Formats: sequence, C-alpha cells, structure tokens
Amino acid sequence: MMSWDCGLKYMFSMSPAMQQGSKCILHDKEDVSRLELVQRLAKDGCRFLQNHSKGPEMTTEPQSDEAVCLCVRERGHDALVLRRVLSDQSAQSAWSKGGGREKARTRRYMVVSGTPEKILEHLLNDTTLEDDRGTTRGKESDMLLDDFLLTYPVFMSTSDLCQALLGHYCSKPHRVKEDPKEALERKQKVLHLVWHWMSLCKDVLREEEHVKVFLKSLYRYVFDDLYEHPALEKDVMELQKLYQLRRRHTLDHDSPHRNSRALFHQLSLKEYGLRSRSTQRENKEVLCRVYVTMDSYLSAKVRSEVMAQELLQAVAERMDVPASKMILVAITYPGGRLLLQPQDKVFSNSLRPVGRLHIYKKDLGEVMNPFTDNSEMQQRTARMLNLNTWDVAVALTNFDWTIFNSMHEQELVYFTFSRHVCSSHTMPLELLLQRCNEVQLWVMTEVLLCPTLCKRVQLIKKFIKIAAHCKAQRNLNNFFAIIMGLNAAAVSRLSQTWEKVSGKFKKLFSELETITDPSLNHKAYRDSFKKMKSPKIPFLPLLLKDITFIHEGNKTFHDNLVNFEKLHMIADMARFVRECQQDHVGNGIAQKSSSEVRAYTDCLHVIDNQQTLFELSHRLEPRA
Repeated sequence: MMSWDCGLKYMFSMSPAMQQGSKCILHDKEDVSRLELVQRLAKDGCRFLQNHSKGPEMTTEPQSDEAVCLCVRERGHDALVLRRVLSDQSAQSAWSKGGGREKARTRRYMVVSGTPEKILEHLLNDTTLEDDRGTTRGKESDMLLDDFLLTYPVFMSTSDLCQALLGHYCSKPHRVKEDPKEALERKQKVLHLVWHWMSLCKDVLREEEHVKVFLKSLYRYVFDDLYEHPALEKDVMELQKLYQLRRRHTLDHDSPHRNSRALFHQLSLKEYGLRSRSTQRENKEVLCRVYVTMDSYLSAKVRSEVMAQELLQAVAERMDVPASKMILVAITYPGGRLLLQPQDKVFSNSLRPVGRLHIYKKDLGEVMNPFTDNSEMQQRTARMLNLNTWDVAVALTNFDWTIFNSMHEQELVYFTFSRHVCSSHTMPLELLLQRCNEVQLWVMTEVLLCPTLCKRVQLIKKFIKIAAHCKAQRNLNNFFAIIMGLNAAAVSRLSQTWEKVSGKFKKLFSELETITDPSLNHKAYRDSFKKMKSPKIPFLPLLLKDITFIHEGNKTFHDNLVNFEKLHMIADMARFVRECQQDHVGNGIAQKSSSEVRAYTDCLHVIDNQQTLFELSHRLEPRA
C-alpha cells in the first residue's frame, strides 16, 4: 500500500526516489484538476495502489508508465483500475497551454477494469467539450467514449445505462454548493455522451422503450434547467430534432418552468414516437430457402412481410414452371405439414420461417426435381454461360453491399457475447454469413450439375473471372466464397475438367488462391485488403474468427470488475466494420446491373448436401 505523498508523486510523474517534503510544481489546469481529483478521492476514503513490475520493494529506478496503476476502492473493494499512459499532444495544443517542446507528451490514464458505474463516472470526467475537440486528448476521450458505447451491452442493460445517465445529469454535491459553471459542464458532458450514443446506435435503439422514456425525461430536465443555464438551448433544440417536434407554444422568458410541463406532456409516444416495429420490419429483407428436392433449395431475397403467394410466384419464375400448378408447404419439425394459403405470412415475428419450406406439384403431391431431365440441365447451363461475368459480379456485390451497409458495428458485440439471445440484433450479419455459404455451394452446384465436359470447363473459367471481378469491386466476401467453391473437394477432384482449363486461367486462379492462403494468420489477405480503398466488404467469417479469439482468450470479468481492455479490443474490431462502410472520397461500391442478371443472382439454386455433391462429382468423372 502506498503512502499518501507517494500516491501524489505517481499522479504527477515524480520519481519514487523523492522524499517527503519535496515540492510539486503544478504547471497548468490539467495538473490542478488532477490534484483536485486526488483530494476528492482522499476525502472519500480511497487509496492508491502501485503495481510493481520488480516486486513489492520500492526501487530507485523510475517506473515505466505501464507499471503505474491507480486503483480506486469503495467499501473495501476495488471499483476502478486505471493505467498511466503517455499520449502525444499536438504542438499547437501544447503551446496554447503555455508549454514548450517538453510539454508535447502528457500523461493520462486509461481504463483497465472497473464496475460499470465507476467506468461511466470516469468516462464523464474524462470527456472533453468543444474547446478540446480535435486535440490528441479529445480524440483519446472520444475513443474511450466509443469503446464504452459499442460494448456496454456486455456489462449493463440499456435501462441501467439510461438510469445512470439521468442520475449523473441530476446529481448534486452533498457537502458544498456546486459552482454553476461546474454544474453546467457536468450536464453538458452527460448530453455530449447522449448525442454520441444516439448518433452511434440510433438504428439499434429505435425500438427500445427504455430509451424513449429516457429521452422524454431528459428533455424535461434540460428544459427545466434552461432558465438557469441558457447555454443548454442548443441541446433542447437537439432533443426536439430527435423527436421531430414542432414547437406549438411561445416561451415565456420570465418563467420558462411554467411551460415545461405542458410541452413535456405533448411528447406522447403515439404522436412523436419513433417508427413502430411493424413499419421497420416491412423494410427488412431476409434470405428465404425453398426446397425443390430433399437436399437442394432455392435461396431467394424477399421482404420479411412476404406472403406465400408472392414467394411461390418468385420461385416458380426462377424454375420456369407455372405458379398455378404449384403449392407451398411448410414442414413443421415435429413431422407435420402445413399447406400455406396465398395470404399467409411466411415469416413469424422472430423473422424465422414458419417451418422448412418445400414446393410441390399440385397433381403429384411430391417434392419436385426440376433437374432430372438432361435437356433441362443443358438449358440451365446455357443460361449461366450467357451471362456477362462483370454483370454477375456487380449483381453479387450489390446484393452483399445492401446487407453490409445496413449492418451496425454493434452487431459484432451481440453476435460474440449473446448471439442466441439477441438474434434480432444480428440479422444483417447472419444474412451475410448465410450468403457467403450459399455462394460457395452455388458455385459447386452449377459446376456439378453441368453434364458436358466442354461446358463445365467454360463454367469454371467463368467463375474464375467472376472471382477476379469481385476482388476488383472490393467484395472479398464473395471473392472468398467463389474461390472456396472451386477449391471444394467435389469440384477440385474433376481432373479431366481442370486439365482442359487454359494455362492463362490456371495462372489467374493460382494468383487469386494466394490471397486466400491461410498461412501466417491470412497475411496475404490482410495485406491485400488493407490496400483497398473504402467502402469495401471484408471476409466476414475471418472477422468473426478474430473476435472469437479475443473473446475466448480473455476473461470478460476480473474479480467482478469489467475487463475493459478486452472490450477495447472488441470495439476496435467493430470500428473496422465502420471504416469499411465509410465512403469519404466517392469510391462508391454499388453499380448498375441488368434486371436479368439480378433476378438470377437474387435466387440461387443450391445443393446443401455434401454427399449428394460427391455423388454428382463421381457421376461426372468416376473414380479410376
């Protein structure tokens, strides 16, 4: 346990060799604020601990910044652990504070672990307002804020966060009267966090009832404070914009409190609430599987509110059969069959199909197989060969980009920590993973359902070109899927087919394969992807693998304290998704594609049974 003066020495970067009675010179406001923090913590009975790297004895050598920790204890238990770090401060900021070159680096404290309440309290204390925005300290503060808001669902509920923020906004010191300037700064820091939270997670929070009630309560408090703190007028306007309000009254400047209650009651959820659940769900698109045999299906992109008749029509058009002769049946998992009527909804409220969907012929009452006739298979292959490879790549990329661009970076957090509990929060992410798997199976299905050797060679060359185009269009998700489909054992074993592929395409395929090489932790892919301009679509399975390693290799809690260092690494991965989605210089990823190609790629025929795929492969080229 460190003595009081020793704690001060470490707070102000003084050598441990200094004896009691040494003077500590405070250079600027930041040092004064640190002293005030130490004094406040001392009054609350908090103690400072030092994490020695060379044992418990005090040494005469100066400790590195990484070896110095500040531990805040409450009621005899650790509540917050901070580590001292050096941060580079811009020369202009250092000069404005009266420092020279020696002041270009400052010591700050990053969160190591803590209770949710103490982490939030430190976050608010560390928040910088407009004057410090753009400086190194401001950017580091925003990074901490980003880490917290992206990962808070891991250690506290949205309701708890709302209550904690209201408590910090309304809190008042117990012993002395709070200075009005300090009170305003405290309230503005809370509001700054709220604005950042709403801008970061507004789509995820759109349907949270706790957030709606929280914003209404916050509006009431901010409006009540407007008389004492006129600087909050901008925040009142921001809250009005958030609710899309129209002001229906004129402020009474002599008594603004008189009208605050009336305005508060006008904020009814019915009139000013966010979009309802049903309206939002109508805009969602999902991938729907309709089985045409026991082991193959058509994967179609449809609205979440799609009716049975609409889905049946789309699938029938893809199969070139009259929809009037077909029926759609849901196979319930206990073994029953449910005939879907034309106006029945295909999806339940959880955005899951009512059962495994099959398409049947009305007269036969059995699962149909549209690819048993050789002439139909020839026609199918001809359709694929007539499509332009660039157009196919554009259609595939547009399909993926629509989903990826709607994906929120916080989905990675939900998927990693609670994928089975909060699946509704990870729908776009799960769709992209499903699409990646289906594109891989689609490549295998198209090649293995082609009965003619020369056309099979043409198909393989076509898929190699499509993969190269997907890479050029910065869609690495589909690029990997196509290469993996061509490398699958059922396709790669077709030696007679691959021998007919020209050396030019074999060389191109070898170069593309190099990027998918998993050695050195996928170094080739990571280097190639890093050079690509945003926006771009990463290979999602590898991204989730990286997050899983972080999650499995680090504890989420240390002695009942949140391991914030782990959450910082998770937040970095989430920010990576955000960077891939951003388009600062007009490098748009979406391009126009023909309706014919789009209709083909939006509804892929897939065989998802590996045994069936191998049987088709051995039928084409029997084992010697």
